[in-house]
Amino acid sequence: MNETSPAQAGSPGGEKPAGRAAKEANDIKVLETFIGFYCRGKHGSRKGELCTSCHDLLAYARTKRAKCPLDPKPDCKHCPIHCYGKSQRAAIREVMAYSGRRLLLRGRLDLLWHYFF
Repeated sequence: MNETSPAQAGSPGGEKPAGRAAKEANDIKVLETFIGFYCRGKHGSRKGELCTSCHDLLAYARTKRAKCPLDPKPDCKHCPIHCYGKSQRAAIREVMAYSGRRLLLRGRLDLLWHYFF
C-alpha cells in the first residue's frame, strides 16, 4: 500500500521539493533579520525581542509566505498576486526600506545576494 503524505500530495512525482522548503526557510530568516533590525532602530527594542506591532507583522508575513501558492515564489514586489493587506504591505515596505539600506551599509552583503536571487 503506497500512501502519500499531505505534504507530498500536491507535487508531481509525489515528492516535496527540497529547494522550496529551503527557500521558504531562508525567506523567513531574512524577514526576521529585517524586522528585528527595524524594531531595534525604530522602536528601541533589544536584540532578539520585538515589540507587539513588529511581532504581529512577522507572524502575518510568516503565514502569508507559508501559504504562497506560487512555485517558484517571486519577490513580493514582482508578484502578480498581492496577498498582503494594504496596511501590512505599507508596513513591510517601510521595514524593507529602513533595514535594507542600513544593513547593506553595515556590510551585510548576504542580504544583497537574497535581493537579486
